[in-house]
Order: sequence, then structure tokens, then C-alpha cells
Amino acid sequence: MREGREANLVLFCVDASGSMAARKRMTQVKTAILSLLLDAYRRRDKVSLVTFRGAEATVALPPTGSVEVAARLLDELPAGGRTPLAEGLVEAGRLLVRERVRDPRMRPLLVVVTDGRATAGADAVGRSLIAADHLARLGVSAVVIDGETGPLRLGLAAALADRLVADHVPVGEVSAETLTAAVRGRVA
Repeated sequence: MREGREANLVLFCVDASGSMAARKRMTQVKTAILSLLLDAYRRRDKVSLVTFRGAEATVALPPTGSVEVAARLLDELPAGGRTPLAEGLVEAGRLLVRERVRDPRMRPLLVVVTDGRATAGADAVGRSLIAADHLARLGVSAVVIDGETGPLRLGLAAALADRLVADHVPVGEVSAETLTAAVRGRVA
């Protein structure tokens, strides 16, 4: 039994819609998760993944410390469709609450990878901000990796980070290196 050491749970909440270069982004996220799991093994940390696309959010990878399990479950991640950002944030909140019940000493880090452009359902942006407010009330450490590109920038991911009381990291191009650096800088 470990003593005096809380485990980290790094929960990626990733836009798998067609609004960003989804397939390439999902490959980068998978690479980052596997890299973090290799690092985390000796610390007993866990990594999890919630994806959102179409009209729903899915727990694509339940919390695990196993590189083998993650590699198998992340082998084929679907991408494309609209962006149900609010649903992704709500599902991430549910998973974090469940994990807190299982292990109250667990230290969560929520990593939201999005351009902030919620497009699924009525008042998609407004609902995503309400979901962000709920997550902020949970007191979870968070970072928003902002993949917004192009000449017209709406700043929606930055607004989401404000509501989450999260760090905002504008990257334009999401890479495994950017993701792992953002996480490694925030977990002990």
C-alpha cells in the first residue's frame, strides 16, 4: 500500500468533431495518452478520455493505468460530425465525481482539447458555458488546449477556460508534445 501519495487522474475531454482536424488530432491525443501512461506507471496515476462528436459524449477510455488497455481501446477512435461541447463537459464532470467517490485522495486534472466552437443542439455555446460553471464548482484543476486556427478567431476556448477557471494554452496545431507538456507541468 502506498502511503502519503495521492494518485493523479488526467482526464482528457477532446473534441472529436469535424470542426478541427479531427483524425490527426485524435492520433496526437492517443500518442499523448500512451506517453503519459508510460510515465505514470511508477506513480500509479491514471489517464482517461472523454470524446464528444455528433450529438453525444462518450467515455472512450475509462480511467486506467494500463498502457495495454489504453492502446486497445484507443485503437480506432471515431471522428467527425457536429460539436456537442456541453455534453462532453457534462460527461467529464460525471466521470470526475464517480472517481472522487472511488478515491477521495485522487487529484484530478481536466484537459479540454477544443476550439470552443460548440455546434450541437440549441444554444450550444451557452450550454457549454453552464457545464463549465458546474465543473468549476467541483474545484477541479483544468487546462484548455485551444486548437482554434484560421484568420477569424472567436476566442471561444479562451472564454471556456475563464469559466472553468482553467489555464488557457493556445496552440493552433494540437500535438502530442504540447499535450504531454501541458500535463507534465501540472502533475507531480
